Amino acid sequence: MANRRAVVTGASTGIGEASARRLRADGWEVVAVARRAERLAALEAETGAVAYAADLTVEADVQALADWLAASGAVHALVQVAGGARGVDDVADGDPDDWRWMYEANVLSTQRLVALLLPQLRRAAASDGHADTLFVTSTAAQVAYQGGGGYNAAKAAESMLVKALRLELNGEPIRVSEVAPGMVYTEEFSLNRLGGDQDAADAVYRGVENPLTPDDVADVIAYALGAPGHVNLDLVTVRPVAQSAQHLVAREPLRVREG
Repeated sequence: MANRRAVVTGASTGIGEASARRLRADGWEVVAVARRAERLAALEAETGAVAYAADLTVEADVQALADWLAASGAVHALVQVAGGARGVDDVADGDPDDWRWMYEANVLSTQRLVALLLPQLRRAAASDGHADTLFVTSTAAQVAYQGGGGYNAAKAAESMLVKALRLELNGEPIRVSEVAPGMVYTEEFSLNRLGGDQDAADAVYRGVENPLTPDDVADVIAYALGAPGHVNLDLVTVRPVAQSAQHLVAREPLRVREG
């Protein structure tokens, strides 16, 4: 991956951070993007990823990122991880501000990144054979669940954006991949969703044997980007064994049933 550069968003924590670390270990040049400059600085010092602080819900920040990338080198891959959830209210009780933020963070930010970085990805594909876009959505994009309406809607919209983009890029050497994780234990996702309630966040994973880790998802992302250029992973749904479906989670040790 020498001289191939990936832009990884949401890189200050969770799946984004793990992906930045994994791609650096695989030899990629990485631009790590997130809001929190101090966390990015620590990542830069440890891994050599280049830190770039930006709020992707702010149009001017995304434009500044695109301009800086264009001036600093080629972009061979966009790994869009940034997003998030707020609240677990029923649809009738949902907070419009939370729903608005989720659409902005998961959908409009993604659209802005694609619109502004696609010319750079096209240039990289023309000179180096192929380029990549990869989007981390969620199994929440596939199956609705009570209390998930706002996040279901936002992630389903992001997933449809990805599918439309793949059709629009047909005939070009630019891969469009989607990774949809199920239950992933991270330090912040559920905590942020539940308004900072640590006990409630811990309860989400309580009793579940080996929920996914950010490194598990980063492994899938690394495989998708490292596969031969003609191989496209359209959609990878990845869950822990303990989660058979969005609504069916074993909250006890896994064991073989007799008979």
